[in-house]
Amino acid sequence: MPKTANLNIRIDPETKSGAEQLFASFGITVTDAINIFLHQSLMVGGLPFEMKRPRFNAATEAAMREARAIVSGKISAKEYSSAKDLFAELDAEC
Repeated sequence: MPKTANLNIRIDPETKSGAEQLFASFGITVTDAINIFLHQSLMVGGLPFEMKRPRFNAATEAAMREARAIVSGKISAKEYSSAKDLFAELDAEC
């Protein structure tokens, strides 16, 4: 049995670069990090972290619902004739 095996993965270049920089700051390579992840997964019998959806406060959740409704065409987005009008309304809200 060989001492190592190859694992080929595809990942976007920005994520790869960010991961390389992050792991280098710990003194390890991406390969080392993947090995740690896989060993930990085997030790715990699954993913070595809890997967859950992000939680947002009520205002953020309401804004996301509104954005989805706008994108789906259920409600129309507010329009402004100029950036000046937009900023005037934002200033009035404060």
